[in-house]
Amino acid sequence: MAQNDDNQDYISTIQALESLYGQVATPSILKEVDHIHPVYRPFIEAASFVILASSGPEGLDASPRGDAPGFVHVHDSKTLYLPDRRGNNRLDTLRNILQDPQVALLFLIPGIGETLRINGTARIAVDPALLARFEVNGQRPRTVLEVTVSSVYFQCSRAVIRAGLWDASKHLARSALPTPGAILKSLCPEKVDGDAYDQALPQRIASTLY
Repeated sequence: MAQNDDNQDYISTIQALESLYGQVATPSILKEVDHIHPVYRPFIEAASFVILASSGPEGLDASPRGDAPGFVHVHDSKTLYLPDRRGNNRLDTLRNILQDPQVALLFLIPGIGETLRINGTARIAVDPALLARFEVNGQRPRTVLEVTVSSVYFQCSRAVIRAGLWDASKHLARSALPTPGAILKSLCPEKVDGDAYDQALPQRIASTLY
């Protein structure tokens, strides 16, 4: 058990942390660059899902974003464009970015073990010409995030393999977990008819994807 000056059951110093884990593997340093290298670009263009992390005075946020592969556009070696599709209008990510532009993105590609991580800063664009580039089924996003890249590197496949993420034999049936309506019914039965919510949900999602 690693020890430090405060409590032997917890790590509270960088020195104790580094002593516990040891040296950083050399490839983990070599793989990181400050731009979208040509070898990394195909991962972005193949990704259909990305987790967008942000922080602000009101707290942290990790937001799922998904669309057809390549929905995150590579503008140049330092710039990405990410459309903000229809959602619940909580705007947690966008509120954070207005206060603190730092963001992190984790790209996942179905069937691929490696993921791609990008750090940078973002600003919220509303330029009509830019919005038009992301029009789908006649619907344009209300905003597009312009991400200025500061760090890019791949993550090895260990986590995906351990999770069996793309192994269909390990996928749960939807009935194994509470439905959205059941969750709302449990949390606020006086405000939401959970059964009615579940019945209307498939059509609502289908009609509001974009």
